[in-house]
Amino acid sequence: MSDYHDEDDDLEHALMEQAESAGNYPPDRAQRFYDRIRTRIHSYVGRNGTVLGKTAEYLLLVPDVFILLVRLLFDSRVTSKDKILLGSAVTYYVFPFDFIPEALVGPIGYLDDLVFGVYVLNRMLQDVDATILREHWSGNDDVLQTIQRVMTAADQLVSKEIIDRVKKLVK
Repeated sequence: MSDYHDEDDDLEHALMEQAESAGNYPPDRAQRFYDRIRTRIHSYVGRNGTVLGKTAEYLLLVPDVFILLVRLLFDSRVTSKDKILLGSAVTYYVFPFDFIPEALVGPIGYLDDLVFGVYVLNRMLQDVDATILREHWSGNDDVLQTIQRVMTAADQLVSKEIIDRVKKLVK
């Protein structure tokens, strides 16, 4: 077990319950989740950055992709079909049991969440104008370049088997 244990796990459970019952996510709770994972990841990268190498760069994108997914989920210009994909990506972020569980491996476990989120964003670009994504993006680099960079690096970030599963989920 890692030192990543979260004393406020009820947020993830509340988001999942709300997702199942109402189909949406409370923005204030999403912001708190964003703030919490951002703090943890920055701290983790600060302690392990030299060991992580280039992976640290991708870990630092995790909270920005999460909050982008949530913001798009609430944007009226996004289609219902895309909101279903967004909801699944947000739920995947907060769900404690996924391909690489954060509870067992710490923040490094968010890499599969990042890859899934980016694949969802890339899929959305078929229906949603890129300016909408840019409008909601909190990251430093251009969101489209970030999506491409993560998709290109996906095979190095997580196993090919996980990438194949993510691709199937998003299609």
